[in-house]
Amino acid sequence: MNLVEHFRRWFAQGSPPPDQDTARRLRAEFSARYSCFRDLLAANQRALEAIAEMEQAQAGPHSPSMAFVRGRATATVVSVYRMIQGLNALAPDRYPGLAEAFAKVRGQVDQALGPEAAPGEGPLVVPLGQESAADESLAGPKMAALSSLAGGLGLPVPPGMVITTVAFRRLAEHNRLPEEIARLLQSADLEQTDRLLAVCSRIQGLFTTAEIPCELSEAVERGLEALRAEAPAPLRLALRSSAQGEDAPGASFAGQFASELNVDPAHWQEAYLSVAASLYGPAAVAYRRRMGLIDEDAAMAVGCLAMIPAVAGGVAYSADPLDPEHQRVLINSCWGLPKAVVDGSWDCDSFAVEPGSPPRLAASWVAIKPRRYVCQPEEGVLPEGLDEAEAAAPSLSDDKILELAALARKLHQHYGGPQDVEWALDPAGRLVILQCRPLPRPTAGTEAELPVGAEEKRLLTGGVCASPGAGGGPLRWVLTGGDAVAFSQGEVLAVEQPLPRWAPLLSRAAALVSVRGGVAGHLASVAREFAVPALLGLGPSARELAPDAEVTVDASGRAVYAGRLALPGREPLAEGQPDTPTRRVLNKALALCAPLNLVDPEGAGFIPEACHTLHDLTRFCHQKAVEEMFSAAAKEHFPLHAARQLHYQVPMQWWVLDLGGGLSGESQGKYVRLEEIWCAPFLALWEGLTEVPWDGPPALDAAGMASVMFTATASPSLGGGAKGRLAERNYFLITDTFMNMQSQLGFHFSSLEAEAGGQAGGNFVSFCFRGGAADAPRRRTRLAFLEEILAGLGMEAVIKGEALLARAEGRDADETLSLVKSLGYLTMHTRQLDMIMARPERVEFYRAKIAADLGKLGPPAPAHSVQDPLAGERDA
Repeated sequence: MNLVEHFRRWFAQGSPPPDQDTARRLRAEFSARYSCFRDLLAANQRALEAIAEMEQAQAGPHSPSMAFVRGRATATVVSVYRMIQGLNALAPDRYPGLAEAFAKVRGQVDQALGPEAAPGEGPLVVPLGQESAADESLAGPKMAALSSLAGGLGLPVPPGMVITTVAFRRLAEHNRLPEEIARLLQSADLEQTDRLLAVCSRIQGLFTTAEIPCELSEAVERGLEALRAEAPAPLRLALRSSAQGEDAPGASFAGQFASELNVDPAHWQEAYLSVAASLYGPAAVAYRRRMGLIDEDAAMAVGCLAMIPAVAGGVAYSADPLDPEHQRVLINSCWGLPKAVVDGSWDCDSFAVEPGSPPRLAASWVAIKPRRYVCQPEEGVLPEGLDEAEAAAPSLSDDKILELAALARKLHQHYGGPQDVEWALDPAGRLVILQCRPLPRPTAGTEAELPVGAEEKRLLTGGVCASPGAGGGPLRWVLTGGDAVAFSQGEVLAVEQPLPRWAPLLSRAAALVSVRGGVAGHLASVAREFAVPALLGLGPSARELAPDAEVTVDASGRAVYAGRLALPGREPLAEGQPDTPTRRVLNKALALCAPLNLVDPEGAGFIPEACHTLHDLTRFCHQKAVEEMFSAAAKEHFPLHAARQLHYQVPMQWWVLDLGGGLSGESQGKYVRLEEIWCAPFLALWEGLTEVPWDGPPALDAAGMASVMFTATASPSLGGGAKGRLAERNYFLITDTFMNMQSQLGFHFSSLEAEAGGQAGGNFVSFCFRGGAADAPRRRTRLAFLEEILAGLGMEAVIKGEALLARAEGRDADETLSLVKSLGYLTMHTRQLDMIMARPERVEFYRAKIAADLGKLGPPAPAHSVQDPLAGERDA
């Protein structure tokens, strides 16, 4: 029983009208319920919008930030909670299982969003090789892997210890850094290079000036004492990063963090803070954002290893990095420390070893290596010149090449896939593993014929393909930090040396070219991960590439062309990462937010206990709120006498009840006239009713202004408590932006409710139509006819029994009022169409006519501008 029906019964029972105080109280109570209902609808809209945004992000090419995922998921939870509060206010204690269902889903969402943070408790320092040092959450992936190699496989690694992620947390908390870091990261647009550099500089400054807690300092000193007994004297240290997420499959962080080499143990604190600070270096922050990694999870463990004064070093790939299916081992080697290989400082030796029994050295490329990095006597490393003979000599013997290849293949088999192995040859001739991580699988480029005329545009050939594919754009040389700030989206990045510091630019680069460097450098690894075509080591001739010139870099074809060259068949530049930690969190959260299982409000399973997602909870709350608002409210007494009769030319059988702001302040008396009504939905409905004259039976008599509806409702014989179906009163409950209309026109019943305020999230239109004078088949046919039209208007329409229900939500005020106006037209022009539904040609005629009429309807007039066209005549 709806509210209007209650009014009717209340009057039919002859109940005495309430006194003024009671009427005022009841009116206030209804207004409060209505306000609660509107808040619930707005929360419903916010929840659905947040879910839609997460779904859009899930389908998009880029990995969203963790802040986005947390923000949208939390917004959905909060909105659903508001809906539950609203429903409980409308119907206290009527749905006791709802709170429990919500708590269960909310807990699951919280669990899905929960960061895989470093442990809050645990040892500050652990020796390398111990079981606890193989725990990634404690030692970071890089040191955990190194520890596993030493402890589990017995492979040679430097002696050392790990300053754990627990120590990092302790350092940050001791200096109150987490809140300040979060504030800085959230306060700037990190897509802007200058802002990224500024924010990262401030955060790194916080670390380098931080105070190391006493317990941490004491733990490290004890570890150093133990290390002195194990390592060659004098002890020198290599402090290497081992951040959470580093060296993960598809996210190597190659070269993004600092390493401090050949450190005097007396100075370990400065070196440790420097490595810890590199967690927030520009390259690392940009890399995390690009890869969709979670800033809240970032924690830095630091390997504190005995320095290996290498006579040679480099990188070994257990498979071809450009074609991992090719199982040959590729080795890049240089004299001295491996720094020259990973930084691309100068040309290095390359060796290829084909697998077999025994494996064989298939190819050697011995470069002229002008220098080598060596440890200084006191501290630090520096490049040292080589004589011609040593520069031209291979940096590894054949035996060591094969031994290293066997070691790489062993790691390949142990981890079940291609590995990127950094190694060193110590003065005793022993190969030592410094790092082992998964080798990223590159985006393959497909071979294609060059376009006609391409040969004539070729500027350069040569170099090594470090990342396949082709890309073109304006070429920009980046040699300084200032050049990096100016680098723009879609440009070709040209550098002298492929240093890791240029990694933040790769997310915007169309392609990468360099004078020096090779396939084993850190920037080459990142280019492969980002699927940026990279052609490195082009030599001095690359310096002739003109700034700002349009070029196409064909990395797979090892050539650079003038202009934009179409290379059909090349695999396009991949965007984003299909599988990142943030995406995995997003997928988990969406699985708890988006699915809708509660679809049948009339079914036995439409209960709180069946709500398994936040969408289920919104559906349940929405449905029950509508029922509670317009059925339970009918049980309340209401100040019906406060309603005023609409006077349009004559007193009509429509009564208007103002809930606040729906009438002008001057409006008084028994009747209310059209020009006194300020309710925007009412006025839009009125325009829809009157704008197009009804030309069907019965005949029009009001020259396009009033229809048969008005003839019926305006009949004096139907007013004043007359009996009969046509004598039923029709009521409007209005505010300035809201209208609830219940009407009976002849044999047709309809209800229309609309909110058209300033917030689209709270706007809605709800329409119900039923009845008719024809037989049941024709009435049902008319409902289907109307359903089609309403669906065409963009409403969600459904036929249930003898009723047609339609609803639209979330539109701005103008769109909502236009819809109300269309419904006014349909209310007028379809009320007797059930009589012709057995005649297909007439159905088609009206289908075409209605479509044409709806297309001609003008936009609703602004509120307060609708005037009674007969007002002047009447007043006269």
